[in-house]
Amino acid sequence: MMKIYRKVQDLIQKRINQNKVLLLYGTRRVGKTYLIKSVEKDYTIPFLHLNAEDADVASILENRSVSNYQRLLAGKKLLIIDEAQVIPEIGKILKLMIDSFEDLTIIATGSSAFDLSNQTGEPLTGRSYTYHLYPVSQKELSALENNLETKQNLDDRLVFGSYPEVFQLETPKEKEEYLKNLVKSYLLKDILHFENIQNSTKIFDLLKLMAYQVGSEVSLNELGKKLGISKNTVERYLDLLSKVQILFKLGGFSTNLRKEIIKSAKWYFFDNGIRNAIINDFRLVPVRQDLGLLWENYCIYERIKLNNHQQINSEYYFWRTYDQQEIDLIEKTGKEIKAFEFKYGNGTKKIPAFFTKNYPEAPFTIINKENYLDFILD
Repeated sequence: MMKIYRKVQDLIQKRINQNKVLLLYGTRRVGKTYLIKSVEKDYTIPFLHLNAEDADVASILENRSVSNYQRLLAGKKLLIIDEAQVIPEIGKILKLMIDSFEDLTIIATGSSAFDLSNQTGEPLTGRSYTYHLYPVSQKELSALENNLETKQNLDDRLVFGSYPEVFQLETPKEKEEYLKNLVKSYLLKDILHFENIQNSTKIFDLLKLMAYQVGSEVSLNELGKKLGISKNTVERYLDLLSKVQILFKLGGFSTNLRKEIIKSAKWYFFDNGIRNAIINDFRLVPVRQDLGLLWENYCIYERIKLNNHQQINSEYYFWRTYDQQEIDLIEKTGKEIKAFEFKYGNGTKKIPAFFTKNYPEAPFTIINKENYLDFILD
């Protein structure tokens, strides 16, 4: 079995014994429980691991009193609560615990980031750190393979993505079936449950439309017309899909220059395997017409994972002018900006003249198969 060490584990372990709540977000099946069990193996002081989806656990935690928690936590310095978002008023519960026991650390995981954030935001101000667990990054896989093996596995990752269990499966057919089941049984579970969405087919149909428009500017009005729902509902669904880390958005970059477009947005998936499962397309790379789209999506989300591991707080945009000059990705870190274009092959592109004129200090790089490891492994 392929054992993959997740980089965020280091960040979490550094915060243990600091009397903080550590919030770990990620989609279902992304490896949160496996990571927490790895933390437990390295932790020698007694701990308590609770699954909030167990009705008995939920009942105990909902009794919000210090005396109740004293009995529960007797002798424990570390409390782990899996799927904490299912507990009503979980933020107030965590606040009471962390304020009442000065030598306690709490790790709370949530597959439903929007719900856990809403419940913990105000009560835990100054008392918590937030971490995100994404599908496995190439940086994490680099501990298990050399650069040659990485390049040999590239096509597979463009098609099947990087969910942890994908790496335990041997054949393309097994990976395809796993991803289809993941999308069908797990991916939207929290959104449908916590947000009480009655018509699940609409949100899945929206995901299909987004899958075909990866890296393209989308119109909320047009999406609404195609789906038979309002623009506001489309906007709400997209917001939920981004909060549970299925999709992410790039807005338009601008420093208030008149020619630059800022009101549009492009959407991407956090995993190519999920995107391909939604449209049921697992064809091999040589015969795909959407290869450029897969390449762009892959490179951008791997870059986001890399910066997340390194705790680099970057912002991500696309850039376009009204006269169609454009750049795929603008990465802004502090006051520094970098520009990137993505070409799977050896295609070239001149940096747009308007961009060069107005951002002369910004480096421009084309990311292709020859240099992409420098971009996603740094």
